[in-house]
Amino acid sequence: MARPVVAVVGRPNVGKSTLFNKLVGQRLSIVDDTPGVTRDRIYGDCEWLNHNFLLVDTGGIEPNSDDVILSQMRRQAQLAIDSADVIILVTDMKSGVVATDEEVATMLRRSGKPVVLCVNKCDKIGEPPPEFYEFYNLCLGDPIQVSAVHGHGTGDLLDEVIKYFPQEQEEEQDDEYIRVAVIGKPNVGKSSLVNAISGEERAIVSDIAGTTRDATDTYVENDKGKFIFVDTAGIRRKSKVDEAIEKYSVLRARMAVERASVCIIMIDATEGFTEQDSKVAGIAHDLGKACIIAVNKWDAVEKDGRTMDSYRKKLMKDFSFMSYAPIIFISAKTGQRLDRLFELIKYVDSQNAMRISTGKLNDILAEATARVQPPTDKGKRLKIYYMTQASTRPPTFVCFVNNKELFHYSYQRYIDNQIREVFGLEGTPTRMVIRERETKRGKKSD
Repeated sequence: MARPVVAVVGRPNVGKSTLFNKLVGQRLSIVDDTPGVTRDRIYGDCEWLNHNFLLVDTGGIEPNSDDVILSQMRRQAQLAIDSADVIILVTDMKSGVVATDEEVATMLRRSGKPVVLCVNKCDKIGEPPPEFYEFYNLCLGDPIQVSAVHGHGTGDLLDEVIKYFPQEQEEEQDDEYIRVAVIGKPNVGKSSLVNAISGEERAIVSDIAGTTRDATDTYVENDKGKFIFVDTAGIRRKSKVDEAIEKYSVLRARMAVERASVCIIMIDATEGFTEQDSKVAGIAHDLGKACIIAVNKWDAVEKDGRTMDSYRKKLMKDFSFMSYAPIIFISAKTGQRLDRLFELIKYVDSQNAMRISTGKLNDILAEATARVQPPTDKGKRLKIYYMTQASTRPPTFVCFVNNKELFHYSYQRYIDNQIREVFGLEGTPTRMVIRERETKRGKKSD
């Protein structure tokens, strides 16, 4: 089940970013006394009482401002509200209820989403001052006094937030189904691909509304297997996709990726690689999902005998951080290579779930270290005692060594490449965890 999404909203300079940083436990948002510093939505992982959720920070809302920047921030905040399961409205105890707070509260009531009212900057512990009670006028239930700077009241705030999380239900997903997220920037043909697949390969196909985040699950069963395609459409197609909508696709893609086993990263062949493609692909890579790069609209590209090879080489350079991902050239419009796409989905999914025995891993390790000696520093040489696989999805390997600092990234990459050379692991990222083995006296091995 996808994690709930909690949006932190409010007018400028009430301490939203300070609260966000306190809740996620790290400094992700820029904090400044100047209103409007946080312009784009920032999101981070948050956990409270065994509930994992995605927290989204937004720029300040100025409902009636004609300023270009503030109006863009207002659109960003509205998009976060639309995608959220719960909304935290942050207000300022020191300035009290102002007209903008009332306008934002009205906007939130219209959204129909659960809202938790946070009165920030209550830095003194104890009974709230009389001015606190004027926040009841916002008609959003009982306000909660919080000090984002000191952390007072954040527990009470999160207690209230998790009350509104949807009850976890077992998904009607058979283990035989492979869940596939179709991700990419707007207007690359994600919906067209899902429609082509469900229309042409019709056997058992049904559209089931997914979550409040307007994703749709399409169940497809054919001679290639059983699949659930998670479409991240729902963004209007425009000749020019504005900046706010394009950035929103990153958040939407993340939610779809978390629910999937395989990610199809769609590229528009007529536009080529863009920075947004890299951002979306990076989400799938960071979350350890099996990946396929699908270059769509290939039918619209003028080609000669070398077009595909040169295009592939360029994409391999652009996606150098995920060189393991296979590249396929398709056309959702004509159905070109869609059969091959199904085969790739099954293949990369099996690679992502691959488990390698400890014996085989250490055979590879012995050959690799004999071929290229481990690095040394100041007379000390790295010793890799043994490797074992800790988990799958993605394949995660644990190396026990004498000194972590000697195990440089370049040598880790070398060992990873040796494993891939033998076992393939095509289409999946891998993880390598480095642990120092201790002696009986509790000291590190030399």
